Amino acid sequence: MGSDESWRQRAAVGFDCEKSPASGRAVVVTNHPLGTAAGMEMLAGGGNAVDAAIAALFALTVVEPMMVGIAGGGISHVRLADGTHHIVDAMSTAPAATHETVFEPVSDEPAMRMDTVGRRSAYGPSAVAVPGNLVGWCQLHERFGKLPFADLLAPAIGLAERGFAATNYLAGAVGECAQDLAADAAMAAVYLPDGAPIAVGERVRQPQYAESLRLIAREGAAALHGGPLGDALVARIHEGRDTDGYLRRDDLNGYRAALREPIVGTYRGYEIVGPPPPASSGVHITQMLNILEHFDVRGAGFGADETLDMLANTIAIAMADRAAASGDPAFVDVPVARYTSKEYGAACFARIGAARGPVGTAPHESADTTHVTVADRDGLVVSATHTINGIFGARFMVPEAGFIPNNYMMNFDPHPGRALSVAPGKRVPSSMAPMIVRREGRPVFALGLPGGIRIFTSAFQSIVNLIDHRMSLQEAVEAPRIWTDGSELEVENGYGEAAAAALRQRGHRVKTVPHIGGGMNAVGFADDGTVTGTACWRADGTVAALAGGHARPGVRFWPGRSPPTR
Repeated sequence: MGSDESWRQRAAVGFDCEKSPASGRAVVVTNHPLGTAAGMEMLAGGGNAVDAAIAALFALTVVEPMMVGIAGGGISHVRLADGTHHIVDAMSTAPAATHETVFEPVSDEPAMRMDTVGRRSAYGPSAVAVPGNLVGWCQLHERFGKLPFADLLAPAIGLAERGFAATNYLAGAVGECAQDLAADAAMAAVYLPDGAPIAVGERVRQPQYAESLRLIAREGAAALHGGPLGDALVARIHEGRDTDGYLRRDDLNGYRAALREPIVGTYRGYEIVGPPPPASSGVHITQMLNILEHFDVRGAGFGADETLDMLANTIAIAMADRAAASGDPAFVDVPVARYTSKEYGAACFARIGAARGPVGTAPHESADTTHVTVADRDGLVVSATHTINGIFGARFMVPEAGFIPNNYMMNFDPHPGRALSVAPGKRVPSSMAPMIVRREGRPVFALGLPGGIRIFTSAFQSIVNLIDHRMSLQEAVEAPRIWTDGSELEVENGYGEAAAAALRQRGHRVKTVPHIGGGMNAVGFADDGTVTGTACWRADGTVAALAGGHARPGVRFWPGRSPPTR
């Protein structure tokens, strides 16, 4: 869809974009330049969007090790050229040895209800849930990939072995977690050489992880799920402390990614396609758009007091419903049909006029994740969000293997008898929003971002920016955001103090913040086959577009010469 600059004439708040889009016949967007380069290498070598996305994700496990890894979890959304959508749910699950009282909660107070004594659900061996990323990526390749699997790991292997220059983003993350990283000898050796956190521009080499990636190139997911990498992970978790961790070899061997049908909603003539539970995005983005359909967003204008008040109350209602019923559909009855119905959206809209939105209680979800969006020239689209959950996951590294396990157990409620309580085999809840929006069956744009509990509400706002305000794709991903769980209202500084003051006048408890959620990236589709990629200022997001291509069939370097005889 094209940009309509007239939104600026109606807007109460303006902003300038800090990054630029790129267009071609195929596009890769990730949150690190080297991740994007790895994906583009696959497209240039004849691979498709799935090959590019997987190669980018493997590269990101090297250059964004604080965000994503082979022992994490995530969700990939694939749209094939035939128009079908496929959701690969590779979210982590609770190990078989866990139960609903496995952690001791710190408090019943809403702000601390997910915290556990000794931080056992957040850091260390007891925080590790059954990983799913590697299984999910291998399944994606088996079903939809084109190139040999080993080709997809070549860029990541090179980056791990030769090294790369640390960005501000990585160096800042190391500095933030330095005390915990220093407590683990393997982590300290890589990220705190000579006892000090790595500096911006310093070379980061991970030769042990390069060998692990070579093993994965040969054996696929079996290297971790039933093979030597899994054995090394289990050994590290249980070394001399049998009660510290819960993950066992049988958990790894028995893990399966789930193939799910997407949620499809509608909004002002567009189809909104996203993942179903345990992800919140497909359900609650549809719900919020159904609410907002009763409000003239475009007429009110971007950043207007009335618009922001309506967005805040809409988000609060969705967050309250998410808190009431969300999670693994094998364990929790999520009323998908009710939440996504137009009738329920109308009822929610009526509630906004009567009273302030209800107060929800947001569960823990780490803001440290990564996202890739890829489109190839044949119409295949991938929007994928993957993570090790918290920044640097469980904050230890598997010795001799060089990878960092997840800390997904922190996403479960340590109190028994609740929807998000721990249960063996239960998938963790997620706000991941790898979204694809269609019109008349054709993709219009695909997007996603990191940012924990703030992911799906941020994606929702960008969809509104594109459809209602008719912003360009670059404007839509860079625009200021808000977030609330129904109590405090976070407002990005980009909206300005006047907007914050107006929201306070309307009864909101406003907190201004530098940014909400992480670096969104997106791909847009034009009618002539051109695709455009964008990334926002909130991360190291980088776009690469592939244009041109091979010569016409039959064209040789020197015209007129006869083909060589054999």
